[in-house]
Amino acid sequence: MSAECHTTHRSQTDISIRATVRLQFRQGFTLDDAAHLIPYFSALGISHLYASPLFRSRPGSAHGYDILDYGCVDPALGGESSLRHLVAVLRNHGMGLILDIVPNHMAVGGEGNVWWEDVLAWGQASSYARFFDINWDSSVGEMTGKIILPFLDRPYEQALSEGGLQLKFDCETGCFFICHHHHRFTVCPAYYGALLKRVAAPPSLCAAFCAVAERAEPDADMACTLMMLSAWSRTENGRKAISEIILFHNPETVSGREKLHHLIGKQNWVATWWRLANETLNWRRFFDNTELGAIAVERVAVFDATHAYIVSLFAEGLIDGVRVDHIDGLTAPAVYCDRLHDRFARVAYLRPSDVSDHSVIYVEKILGEMEHLSPTWRVNGTTGYEFMDQVSAVLHDENGRKKLDALWEACASENSTLTDIELNARDEILSSLFPTEFAKLISRIAEALKTSNLEDNGSAICDNTEAAIAEVMRVVLRYFGRYRTYYADDMICDHYADQIALDEAVTQSLPKLRASLHSLLRRIVTILRSPPEAVPCPAIRAAQRAFEHLTAPLAAKSVEDTAFYRYVRLISRNEVGSNPGTLASSVSFFHASCARRLLNYPDTMITTATHDHKRGEDSRMRIAVISEAAGQWYILVQYWLESLVGRSGPDRIDALMLYQTLLGIWPLDGSPETLAGRLSAWFTKALREGKRHTSWLDPDDAYETACQNYLATLLNPELSPVFISEMTAFLKYIAPAAALNSLSQTLLRLTTPGMPDLYQGCELWDFSLVDPDNRRSVDYAVRTELLRNKHDFEKATGQWRDGSVKFALIYALLRCRASYPDLFARGSYEPVDASNGHLIIFRRVYKNTQLLVIAPRHVLNLKPDEETLTLTTMPGPVYLPESSYGIWSSVIRQEHKLHVGSEAVHLIRADMAPVECFIMES
Repeated sequence: MSAECHTTHRSQTDISIRATVRLQFRQGFTLDDAAHLIPYFSALGISHLYASPLFRSRPGSAHGYDILDYGCVDPALGGESSLRHLVAVLRNHGMGLILDIVPNHMAVGGEGNVWWEDVLAWGQASSYARFFDINWDSSVGEMTGKIILPFLDRPYEQALSEGGLQLKFDCETGCFFICHHHHRFTVCPAYYGALLKRVAAPPSLCAAFCAVAERAEPDADMACTLMMLSAWSRTENGRKAISEIILFHNPETVSGREKLHHLIGKQNWVATWWRLANETLNWRRFFDNTELGAIAVERVAVFDATHAYIVSLFAEGLIDGVRVDHIDGLTAPAVYCDRLHDRFARVAYLRPSDVSDHSVIYVEKILGEMEHLSPTWRVNGTTGYEFMDQVSAVLHDENGRKKLDALWEACASENSTLTDIELNARDEILSSLFPTEFAKLISRIAEALKTSNLEDNGSAICDNTEAAIAEVMRVVLRYFGRYRTYYADDMICDHYADQIALDEAVTQSLPKLRASLHSLLRRIVTILRSPPEAVPCPAIRAAQRAFEHLTAPLAAKSVEDTAFYRYVRLISRNEVGSNPGTLASSVSFFHASCARRLLNYPDTMITTATHDHKRGEDSRMRIAVISEAAGQWYILVQYWLESLVGRSGPDRIDALMLYQTLLGIWPLDGSPETLAGRLSAWFTKALREGKRHTSWLDPDDAYETACQNYLATLLNPELSPVFISEMTAFLKYIAPAAALNSLSQTLLRLTTPGMPDLYQGCELWDFSLVDPDNRRSVDYAVRTELLRNKHDFEKATGQWRDGSVKFALIYALLRCRASYPDLFARGSYEPVDASNGHLIIFRRVYKNTQLLVIAPRHVLNLKPDEETLTLTTMPGPVYLPESSYGIWSSVIRQEHKLHVGSEAVHLIRADMAPVECFIMES
């Protein structure tokens, strides 16, 4: 896509958004708690709070993505009053709020989602039946036209006979429910009359429910009748009658069980065993999570119902923008983003005069190689996964590939390449997790082929049976490498990248298919790539939607949640948005990426840590140094692996993953006992995600126990003194280089084009593991004290082990961003050739102000001092352009100057900081 096109459609962003801090609410952290921290964040230099979802979610939610109600702030967080208080404090400090929103799905199954419960009660007659993406015609027999609810902890017959299903009454709503643990399934009010008749309820109430049964749909009269029942249930006679009804359906008696079964059989839903979900589900969910139901936000009525409150918060000036979760899960992302942008624009005039009338919209999107965010989406950018990949790759050393490959091949069996592992994972995931979604796709394609009547260059129509279509699509889905295409979107846009992705899938699929299916493959792809401006028939649109709804979760579950735990050559590259097959990238590639970001999306978010990361940003940088010490690591790991011979424990692949993880979070003092609980939880999750020996669906207790015992042994000083000594020694060897890696990563995040995000707690070293470990509470007292003491960078380098050096760097750079917002928001990006490969150098220039950034890389062999991090072997001189001649002031070290004349300049010297940033005004 042309740069011209990007620039033309670029959003106008208020440059007061200089830097965000992502906070994870819940688990004891509320809006009022955040309000107390605002003075700290303001003094640090943060401009906007970036909040995890705040709307009412399932009770006890650890993350807030299981939304129950889009129309209110969760009372568990303090409710709207606490939100208003927080925003008042933010505004008093010249700060704003960006809110994470979840338009893709809602929590279903448990209680509290009134839309979902209404659908269960009334089926297709519900006012909310089209809010959820339900395929009412997909089932057979008694299930046709009903919602499949695979929430039972055992088969239905067993749950019924063992008392796992109970009839209960909610006096607040006046509704009966079938309850199973925390799940509750609404009983249709059309059947209440028959229940009430048995207990001699008031004739007027019975008559009212007779009318409800006759109309068989929810309306105002039905609501009034439920209120009548609710009021009567509170009387003494009512309480006794309701108790009789429930006793009458008591599953502990044969008679009660039969009556309960009969009542259940008449409902608009069918409750089934959870293990049948992947084969029987007839509604779209979030990935393979059956407790999160997808909503049809592409429909205007659904969009307005789910976004009215969000838009009102923007209109009132309570939020300044949003982060849109999982944009690729939506049916029509471009339409969605355009509509959201439009809704914000419509109410911008209502915003208080002291806040910007511009909205910001960031989308959580994983961009594949050569994939770019479309300008038609009218957003400010992504949440920064691509930068996390770019900065990680440039700080890895390609010279370590040969030894790391050799070690990996020694641990892995055949089919050990990332490509083979990913393809095998796709095959497994498609058949194990998404068979019902696959069946829907095949059905939709068959209908589209029948309706479209396409011919292949005038040749005879090939076999269109569903079996043949399935054979073709299994191969296509195996080789479709992107998250999705966007043909089902109604927005007219450039589909060049979509065409390339489909063409690549076809090219790789053809040799794997028998020749008789080649024509069918081409006809299917013609259907999948029919753009909206061609006005394809509804059947084609349905086929495209089914394809795009499947490829995104298939990619996520196959790659991030499976292959990343199987291909473990160097796990610092196994990160969301990254390609583990690419060990490292060049400085020139990094520069090109930064320049492209400035040209196309200068306001995009850039980050190095998120609530979804696989390991903390500093763990990642520590493990990255292995690429510089691959030979030494190879010898160590081979020795450690010998301890596994003849004993139970992890296999060599899981052991290799474990050793790297241990190194990533190993304490510098060599006392690992305190890590046991965190590592134990991580190890179980990692093994199950990998699905090689155990899984979430079918845990292998014996293998997991053997792995946990091995881990416990490694962490025990009495049982593994040699291992602990060797791991500690290796860490001591690489730790200064790892710290410099982290400082360079931090420096680049805060100075390259884009809007930097700071993940909670990452002001100090971040050695977290995958969630929930990376969502632990943060000790802000320590950080506030550091800020109060105003640690200078030079002093902090002498005590770098406590993380204060990272804090000092962040503080200095954020204050600089606050002082020169135009420079960072719109300044040019000009690479400076370092020639030696150990430095990443660039200038940012805006009018009369210049910024010079120097970030070291691959420094292990430059022998950074273990006490001060200064390099003992200095990189060579750098030649700066004449426009840079003058006296530069250090951003991170007070009173330090750099004199640049016509001679070559040594930007890294013994008397300089290990990372540097200078500014000059003329």
